[in-house]
Amino acid sequence: MKPNVHPDYHEITIKTTDGKTRKSRSTWGKAGDVMQLEVDPASHPAWTGNAGSLRKTGQVEKFANKFGNIGVKK
Repeated sequence: MKPNVHPDYHEITIKTTDGKTRKSRSTWGKAGDVMQLEVDPASHPAWTGNAGSLRKTGQVEKFANKFGNIGVKK
């Protein structure tokens, strides 16, 4: 390997949203820095099961609601 081409790989502390911490090795920051996570498996709706469906109706229902009366003779 070529010398002086790889970033510094050091130990940092990762702090999750619920206050738990763990040690990891990373190229982020400097040795001993604390990475504060804003989103993690303890808080993100995709992992907690609180995610709502973004699509309430399908494309056909949206079209029918918007243009349902076009071309209908009474």
